[in-house]
Amino acid sequence: MIIIDEIAVDPKVPQMHFACDLGVCKGACCTLKGGRGAPVTDEEVEEIYRAYPTVKKYLPEEHKNWIIDHGLVEGEPGRYATQCKDEEACVFVFYEDGIAKCSFEKGFNNGEIQWRKPISCHLFPLRAGNGSELRFEYLSECEPAFTKGIRDDVPLFKFLKDVLEREYGVEWYERFETVCEQQTGNSEEGE
Repeated sequence: MIIIDEIAVDPKVPQMHFACDLGVCKGACCTLKGGRGAPVTDEEVEEIYRAYPTVKKYLPEEHKNWIIDHGLVEGEPGRYATQCKDEEACVFVFYEDGIAKCSFEKGFNNGEIQWRKPISCHLFPLRAGNGSELRFEYLSECEPAFTKGIRDDVPLFKFLKDVLEREYGVEWYERFETVCEQQTGNSEEGE
């Protein structure tokens, strides 16, 4: 494991390349079968309730109806998750040109809300465990992202820069980036 300020990161991360290819995967990570939605923290539940009135205009009627019947989240304090319609698509998904997209991220990008989306969604394909561990999670649906990441030379640690800075801070990310670049021989120092 790579340890940065007591955060243990999967040692495969520095060598991995990843860049979402929504045109190919169609936002599969937001519509996976399995019954449980994205894990959310207790604080994020508050953000969901605060943002929902603004972003619900983006959702299909069947998702709004599901929310009326089942609520925005499921679980209990410390173990919340977003609701999933029919144990598949996250209820906060809308479709644009056949691609599943996040209503929170659309609201954020449009300047309508200040919160981007749950950390667990933003951080994917890394998963945070116990608050001090980041592990890689492989999904076959993400194969196009691995292919695009290699083709476009996008290291996973750079692809996730925004969310890693959001969650752990700029200084933490800079230390992590230095370790990753040293491990891959891509450090620009001395040039």
